Amino acid sequence: MSRRRAADADVTPGVLLVDKPGGMTSHDVVARARRVLSVRRVGHAGTLDPMATGLLVLGVGAATRLLGHLGGADKVYEATIRLGQTTVTDDREGEVLTTTPAGHLDDAAVRAALAGQTGPLLQVPSAVSAVKVGGRRSYDRVRAGEEVVLEPRPVTVHRIDVHAVTRPAPDLVDVAVSVACTAGTYVRAIARDAGAALGVGGHLTALRRTASGPFTTAQAAPVEEAAAALAAGGGPGTLSLPDAATAVYPERRLTDDEARALGYGQRIAATGRPGLSAAIDPAGRLVALVEDAGSTARVSVGFPPA
Repeated sequence: MSRRRAADADVTPGVLLVDKPGGMTSHDVVARARRVLSVRRVGHAGTLDPMATGLLVLGVGAATRLLGHLGGADKVYEATIRLGQTTVTDDREGEVLTTTPAGHLDDAAVRAALAGQTGPLLQVPSAVSAVKVGGRRSYDRVRAGEEVVLEPRPVTVHRIDVHAVTRPAPDLVDVAVSVACTAGTYVRAIARDAGAALGVGGHLTALRRTASGPFTTAQAAPVEEAAAALAAGGGPGTLSLPDAATAVYPERRLTDDEARALGYGQRIAATGRPGLSAAIDPAGRLVALVEDAGSTARVSVGFPPA
C-alpha cells in the first residue's frame, strides 16, 4: 500500500461543516482540508461560487460515500440583489452588460417581482456556472470564448423573504433577501430573472449559504480549524459519520446479527418505513444506508469498517 493510501485508510471518517470565506473556490477549500489532514479522500456536497460565503459540507474518508445524499438537501441563502444592472456572470464579479435606471421602482413592485420567482420554476442556469455541457463545465466553455445556452431545469423556490429595500444610488435598488430552495437552484438566476421581469435587469452583489438540509453555519468553522478538530477526534465544525447520517435520515438500530448480515451484503427484515434509514450497529458505528424492498431491507450505501 502506498503512503498516500495508507494515510487515507488511517483517517477518521467524518463530515466537516465549513464556513467558506469569499474568494475561495469549493476546490480550494477541499485542497486545504486535504493538506491539514494529509489525505486525498476529501470531497464536497455541492459547490459555492468563489464570491459566495457560508456553509460548505465536506466528507472525509468513508464519509465521501455520504456526500451524494447530503448534497441534494434543500438550501437557505442570504443574498443582496441589485436592480438596474446586468452582468455577464449574473453577479458582481462579472462585467456590467447593461445599465437601466431602476429608481422609479417602488417597494411593492420589487416584492411582487420576487414573489414571481417562488414556487416550482423552470430556471435557466447562468452560463458561467458549474453545469456540464458535453462533459465540460459551462464556465470553462464561456472563458474559452464559446457561446453557451443552457437548458432550463426544474427547481422549487420555497420562499423569498424581503428584509430591506434600499437605494445606494438614484438609479439602483438593492434588495436584501433570504431564499429557501431546492438543491440546484441558482440565486443568481433569481436576481437576473426578477430584474428582467421589472425591465431593469438584476444581479447579485452578495451571497451567503446559511443552511444545507439540517446543517447550518452556526455549526460551521473555518476549514483549517474544522479539519484539525477532526484529526484530533472531533470539535467545532465536525460531525462523526453516524451523527451526520442520522441528522439526515431516521436511525435504525441493528442487532449484532443484522449488522453482520448487512456487512456481507445480505438483506435484513424490513421496517415498513419509507425511504432510507441510517443503520447503526450496537457499538454506534454506521453500517449502511438501508431501504425497504418488499419484506426485506437492502443496502443502498455500505460503510465497511476501516
